[in-house]
Amino acid sequence: MTGAPWKSGGRMSRGRVRLRLPATSANLGSGFDAAAVALDFFLEMEAEPAAEFSIAASGRDWQRCERLENNLILETYRQLLEGQGKRVAPLAIRMANHIPLGMGCGSSAAGRLAAVALANHFGQFGWGSERIIDEASLLEGHPDNVAACWLGGLAIAACEGKRVRVAQVDPPARWRVIVALPAQPLATSKARAVLPAQYWREDVVANIQAASLLGLAFAQGRGDLLRAAMSDRIHQPYRAPFCPLLLPLLPLVGRNGILGAALSGAGPAVLVVIEDEKYVDEASAAIRKAALDTQEMELVVCRFLPGGANVPLEDCSSEDWAGSSAGVRDEIL
Repeated sequence: MTGAPWKSGGRMSRGRVRLRLPATSANLGSGFDAAAVALDFFLEMEAEPAAEFSIAASGRDWQRCERLENNLILETYRQLLEGQGKRVAPLAIRMANHIPLGMGCGSSAAGRLAAVALANHFGQFGWGSERIIDEASLLEGHPDNVAACWLGGLAIAACEGKRVRVAQVDPPARWRVIVALPAQPLATSKARAVLPAQYWREDVVANIQAASLLGLAFAQGRGDLLRAAMSDRIHQPYRAPFCPLLLPLLPLVGRNGILGAALSGAGPAVLVVIEDEKYVDEASAAIRKAALDTQEMELVVCRFLPGGANVPLEDCSSEDWAGSSAGVRDEIL
């Protein structure tokens, strides 16, 4: 990363800015609060100065996204501008949201990064990428989703005081992802509340070993290591009762082209890593069969995204805002 002032990956004209922020899946089993990957479905947004705040939203959870009260993006935008002693300029926002809320797919990290990017642009903060990641991570409470959302690929992050140190690598292009979404969301606060205050040493050591493999497995394309690298004793055993798809899907690893599986973030969604495009249908069928006795679910088939939030949208015309996430296939079961 460089400290140079951030330039929007979107197109800016007459004060207008366009952003596209990817979904992210954090933890990957062993990398609790440290590792996350960017996925190729997005929160897309266009904003420009206006006489008063307004939001026109489409896509997933569009009604929640349109609310002006208790809106994460607007509240964070105001907070940042006021904290820097800047005038809060009202914005007219249009967004197309493809990131499910409350599923562990990084919707809050994308929202907070959007707010930081908007405040940085309209408030003329002059912040570079490092500062943007630092500020958004502080707001989010952990750096993993933020780092992956902004930088793309697999991001492994550690906090050093208020600074975030990040290493990033692009996952193998041939790997695919299936995100299994249960019917009901899970609040991150609830998922964190069930975690113990202390852990046994052997559980901590097991996670350190697995997490040490995780980054190298992605960097070297070692799919044969993902079963061990994505194993976890720190958070998944405690969250499993609230994440009904986890226990049925974990035993699928090693079959049907499935390299690894873990909760996506705090859950309840499950991230499944597939060896190659040719195994997607076979793996999807295995997931459907394993979850038959669980509940209705949705499968999102996607790819790891090598680029992060500052992705150009030069080809995004006003007609595109009904929004399509290229490369994403949804299946309702």
